[in-house]
Amino acid sequence: MIIQLKQDIPSVQKETLIEKVNGLGYTVTEVKTQVGAYLIGIGKKAFDIRKIGALDGIQDIHIVSDEYKLVSKKWKVKPTSIDLGDGIAIKDGDMAIITGPCSIESEEQIVKVIEHMKENNLTMMRGGVFKPRSSPYAFRGLGMEGLKLWYRLAKEAGIKIVTEVMQVSQIEEMYDYVDVFQVGARNTQNFNLLDELGKADKAVLIKRGISGTIEELLQSAEYVFSGGNEKLILCERGIRTYEKASRNTLDLNAVPILKSKSHLPVVVDPSHGIGIREFVPQMALAGVMAGADGIIYESHENPDKAYSDGQQTLNFAQSSLLAEQIRKIFAMRKTFDLL
Repeated sequence: MIIQLKQDIPSVQKETLIEKVNGLGYTVTEVKTQVGAYLIGIGKKAFDIRKIGALDGIQDIHIVSDEYKLVSKKWKVKPTSIDLGDGIAIKDGDMAIITGPCSIESEEQIVKVIEHMKENNLTMMRGGVFKPRSSPYAFRGLGMEGLKLWYRLAKEAGIKIVTEVMQVSQIEEMYDYVDVFQVGARNTQNFNLLDELGKADKAVLIKRGISGTIEELLQSAEYVFSGGNEKLILCERGIRTYEKASRNTLDLNAVPILKSKSHLPVVVDPSHGIGIREFVPQMALAGVMAGADGIIYESHENPDKAYSDGQQTLNFAQSSLLAEQIRKIFAMRKTFDLL
């Protein structure tokens, strides 16, 4: 169960509540976030919810049967909106478009990407400064100096930064230069990292694991939420299957399923999802029609010269066309009651 506590609940009342819940055969975990305070009760014994709901200090109480509790839609029906400031948000009923290179390479590259984004009224830029690569000899990012340079240029242009954090020790040094921490597919079950991101008052985008299930993605988000951070975004980026014709299999089934199971916004990454440049636009638009709240894809002035993932990266002309198409398809989608 989830017990939402009143913000001004005295500690004595809270301790009384915990004793009552323990007395029902439930273990209790306290959760304090930027938004609220909760008691999470775990147990199987049936009881009359009114025995708890009528006690002082409770704002609301919910029975949630899912293994994941706080990210479940069973207690919070209203979709969560992630406000990044300056009128920029990722939320239900809107379409976030996030683009940029796989890797941040140079000041010249950053400037050109920002110019492309401003021309197309795009306000969220993705890019990696710490790159987890399959080969230890591949380009692995510009690190903190690259991030600081990127932050300065993006801030001047009013653009928000989405970038991957790979380990706990990076969170503090990156914090002031990031708008959204991205947890990559290789780190989706790095529980130490997820725990620490729960302590950060910063949006976190969690990508589905390379062979991860929908349930595992939701449980990863639960780690961050239970650690104290409600600013969460789920990302479907394709999963590894036996199919070899594409880099991954983009599981668009996951979009409506996640939207039905969780109140968190869902974005789709077609670049990693299919890994083939010429098919990225089709999969992006399919993601829009599947009900996604945003699309995150890779773009570069000259993808064939990109330091990484050039084969799945759009050039600026392709990116401009896709951004326009995403907006048109989203406007069409809004005419359907189901989405």
